[in-house]
Amino acid sequence: VDEVGRGPLARPVVAAAVILEERRTIRGLNDSKLLTADERERLDREIRKRAVCVSVASASVAEIDSLNILRAALLAMQRAVEGLAEQPQIVLVDGNQRPTLAMPVRTVVGGDARVRAISAASIVAKVYRDALCIRLHEEHPQYGFDSHKGYSTPEHLSALREHGACPHHRRSFAPVRDVCDRLF
Repeated sequence: VDEVGRGPLARPVVAAAVILEERRTIRGLNDSKLLTADERERLDREIRKRAVCVSVASASVAEIDSLNILRAALLAMQRAVEGLAEQPQIVLVDGNQRPTLAMPVRTVVGGDARVRAISAASIVAKVYRDALCIRLHEEHPQYGFDSHKGYSTPEHLSALREHGACPHHRRSFAPVRDVCDRLF
C-alpha cells in the first residue's frame, strides 16, 4: 500500500493497495515520482489488468482538515487495504508509519522504489489522484489544477491570492488558511 497527495493544498489524499502475483512481472515498476505521466498511465492499465486485486481509497479534504494529514493518509491506506477483494496475510507499507489493520503490517522506507507491489500501489494512487485534479480543473480552471495537481506552486499560490480558496482546498494548510484569514 502507498499513498499520494500529502503535500498538495487541495483534493483528497489517495491510497492504493495492490496484490501482485509473484510469477507475473510487470516491466517498468518504480516509484511513481520517477516516472513520466505517460509511463504511469501505461503501467496503471497493466497493473489493473495483471494484479490479483487493486483497491483505491481516499480521505476527504474535510477529514484532512479535522484529523491532520498524517492521520488522514493512514485512514486512506486502511480503507484501501480493507477494500481489497482478497485480504493479504501481511501488508507492506511505504514509509515508516503504519495504518491500523487486522493483519500484520511492515513498513518499508523507500518501498515505492524497492518493493514491486508498493511501486504498483504508488502508480495506481498517483494516476487516480491526478485524474481527480484534471476533473477539478474543468470545474475551477482559474487555479490550474491540471498542471500543478494541487501542489504549492507559484502559479497555484497566485491563483489562491487572486480567487480565494475553492471548496476543494485544505483549510488546515497554512497557505490556504492565510488566504482565508485575509478574506474574513
